[in-house]
Amino acid sequence: MGETRNAGSFRDPSGTVFVAADGSILRSVNPVYRENYERFCSSGLRERLCRDGLLVPFREADELVEPGSFKTLKAEKIEFVSYPYEWSFGQLKDAALLTLEIQRIALEHNMMLKDASAYNVQFRRGRPVFIDLLSFETADDRPWSAYGQFCSHFLAPLALMAKRDAGFNAVMAEYLDGIPLELASKLLPWKSRFSPGLLFHIHLHAKMQRRHQDGRAAAEKTKRVRVSVGSKIAFAESLRSLVRSLKLPESKTEWGDYYSDTNYGDAAFAAKKELVAQTAEELRPRRVLDLGANTGVFSRLASRDGNLVVAADIDPVAVDRHYRFLKRGKIADVLPLRIDLANPSPAIGWDNRERDSFFSRCDFDLVMALALVHHLAITHNVPLPMIAGTLAGLGRTLLIEFVPKEDSQVRRLLSTREDIFPNYHADGFLAAFEPYFELRRRTLIPGTKRELFVFRKRGTDGAL
Repeated sequence: MGETRNAGSFRDPSGTVFVAADGSILRSVNPVYRENYERFCSSGLRERLCRDGLLVPFREADELVEPGSFKTLKAEKIEFVSYPYEWSFGQLKDAALLTLEIQRIALEHNMMLKDASAYNVQFRRGRPVFIDLLSFETADDRPWSAYGQFCSHFLAPLALMAKRDAGFNAVMAEYLDGIPLELASKLLPWKSRFSPGLLFHIHLHAKMQRRHQDGRAAAEKTKRVRVSVGSKIAFAESLRSLVRSLKLPESKTEWGDYYSDTNYGDAAFAAKKELVAQTAEELRPRRVLDLGANTGVFSRLASRDGNLVVAADIDPVAVDRHYRFLKRGKIADVLPLRIDLANPSPAIGWDNRERDSFFSRCDFDLVMALALVHHLAITHNVPLPMIAGTLAGLGRTLLIEFVPKEDSQVRRLLSTREDIFPNYHADGFLAAFEPYFELRRRTLIPGTKRELFVFRKRGTDGAL
């Protein structure tokens, strides 16, 4: 049938994830999970979560994808898979609130989440959606077994982002099982202990974990604890109140306020916007990648007809502002992500295949790189031919801006360092991109010395 087993699907004995030839997701359900799955459907929980848009849409497939399994489920394809260490504060916060909302609803149906991994959430049409179809089990009188995982995957990184640095969730790429609570407790400022929620769920929780490092003793103690469904609902509500209370402090970063500190005049900026919108209208791409998107002004110009725009930027404040703007405006086709192009998300996890690298997930009709090349070439010393080769691997058409040395932004970059870039000029730029791309359009941005280039990747069919 052409299905391939997902390399990251090996930890859950309840079933395995496969990817179908059309990109849809297949999930085998093993006999060990049969009772919980049948209860999930008969209790009304499945219908409720799908109706409310909290769970990725799925149906039962006609054929088994794996011999010996009980059932195969076919879920809607997520257009672009992203990971918690690439999300903004607001995205991670909304994913946490989604998880707690699902836990509350599940308890109302006499079920509960058996895990609370941040990787169980993806972003679909601007909203977080739960994707693990086999995460539900019958509720009993035990404490919530996924509580510790929720704190490590959601609460600890959110607290560190709110209290220390907006980009702190990047360390989740190092801690795939969640940020250890003992580490979070050490890194949070002392005054965080005056927050009853953080004191209890992180600081005292970490102390309790240290005290019960003997897993057998902790397990025996947990077995003796009995918690009613009502108490678990109240516990989830208290966690939700704590998550909602966490906020990023008002801050200014170099890129978060980029558009208020630029050398563009109003007319030049408007002309650039018109050129970008015109190109997007002519190409009508289904999938767009905007690199160095900042707060997404140009990303949104490329959004049309229900296409997908992934807006990547290094600055966590800019990405979060963009996400909040999209959320307020109910703009569903743009996905902002925090990506450092000089050090993009690598392939990590078991066998380096559990989580795919950012670049390996990229296959776009249009790649936009506006006001970006001079930062890569001069700030990061990446040669122009290497930039061209990388961009050629991400998509078929490239809309790119070249900012010459005469521009004030480039002069500022060179003001504190030696100019060791003799080939950084328009001819050198074209020579670097020529092996990978065919030039289709070259336009001077009025009122500036900057130029916009439209390239088509060599060997790719289609005209501008």
